[in-house]
Amino acid sequence: MRTILAGGRILDPSQNLDRVGDLLIEDGRIVGITPPGETRQADEVIPVDGLLVTPGLIDIHVHLREPGFEYKEDIESGTRAAAAGGFTSVCCMPNTNPAIDSAPVVHYIRERAERCGLARVFPIAAATKGMEGGQLTEMADLKAAGAIAISDDAFPIQSAETMRRVMEYCAMLDLPLLTHNEDKSLTAHGAMNEGYISTVLGIAGMPRVAEDIAVARNILLCEYTGCRLHLLHISSARTVQILRQAKAKGLPVTGEACPHHWALTEEACLGYNTDAKMNPPLRTAQDCEAIKEALADGSIDCIATDHAPHAAHEKETEFEAAPFGIVGLETAFALGYTHLVLSGKLTLNDLIARLTYNPARILSIPHKLGTLQPNAPADVAVFDLDCEWTVDRTKLHSKSKNTPFHGATVKGKPLFTLLNGRKIEVDSHD
Repeated sequence: MRTILAGGRILDPSQNLDRVGDLLIEDGRIVGITPPGETRQADEVIPVDGLLVTPGLIDIHVHLREPGFEYKEDIESGTRAAAAGGFTSVCCMPNTNPAIDSAPVVHYIRERAERCGLARVFPIAAATKGMEGGQLTEMADLKAAGAIAISDDAFPIQSAETMRRVMEYCAMLDLPLLTHNEDKSLTAHGAMNEGYISTVLGIAGMPRVAEDIAVARNILLCEYTGCRLHLLHISSARTVQILRQAKAKGLPVTGEACPHHWALTEEACLGYNTDAKMNPPLRTAQDCEAIKEALADGSIDCIATDHAPHAAHEKETEFEAAPFGIVGLETAFALGYTHLVLSGKLTLNDLIARLTYNPARILSIPHKLGTLQPNAPADVAVFDLDCEWTVDRTKLHSKSKNTPFHGATVKGKPLFTLLNGRKIEVDSHD
């Protein structure tokens, strides 16, 4: 089976490639790139003139909610949302029920995703049993079952001794450790960023220093153990500074930022808007600017969504009682293109690198993903950069609709993906 994506602008940061051409795919793998119209023999020709063709996007921080919370999201609906956003691979977090803390759960997720066939799913396993911060999981068994990394994510390990032991095992097994960085003693009962807005609203705050302290501790333990450490959803300007210092020392530390932490500030919480409640919380304009600068200079390595679906009835309550989190798979590319590329903060090549090659490198994702190099799996995304569209929560493919970007006008629209050379096309946002 030979397929040609004909006449598109092909952009692949892993090869420093940006040119118009035809992308040749055969039997689910990339063959190469030829000048437009040069290769004519194919079973299927898909015209993509005037469109952007990139490696399929990779999101290393997604909550698919299955097993246990399928009323919020499941693997099928979550991977459909991923495909609608241009993502061909997602890494799912372990805060399910049961948690991803045993080999059978890892096997279940991988098999379920393969049956759905909409995007690749790489499970991230828990560091401690039930993510309770106590007994360590059998990390070697979890890796053998297919877990790609370790994290207690939304339940950050508070004990430095436990974190040390987790890092030692991760270092021994060459598994990256992904940390949600929060000193819970400083954020107890908090629901948004601590500052003027939280005072006006009468809501208990979560100071940014809670993130900074946890980041500093985890980086010191990373230096002590040699563990590969990845900082999840960075939200604080000071954390950016600490990360830069760690990188300057040559430590194996990477970081990610989510679109909401550069596109929104704490002011989005005004009116007690629960769709703007997340953890870490939206912070100040200065924090947003620091994150943009760090994405531009490479201090923050990649973009992730922290896609966190919640049912409508869970968000339609008092601000303090509502759960943290927003959906993000279907808006991530457009928010990156609109707020980072069109504003001049990032080049288009840099944006795509932070959504493809960089996340694949951080987690050592197998199968040669995040690239359009010859013989790589034909995981491809196609975008219309000229398309301006309005985010409409009712048209999202996720089961949950908790987005603070409802009604926002953005530019750059994912059109379809290819997974192993097979076209994945979901209903349009229009």
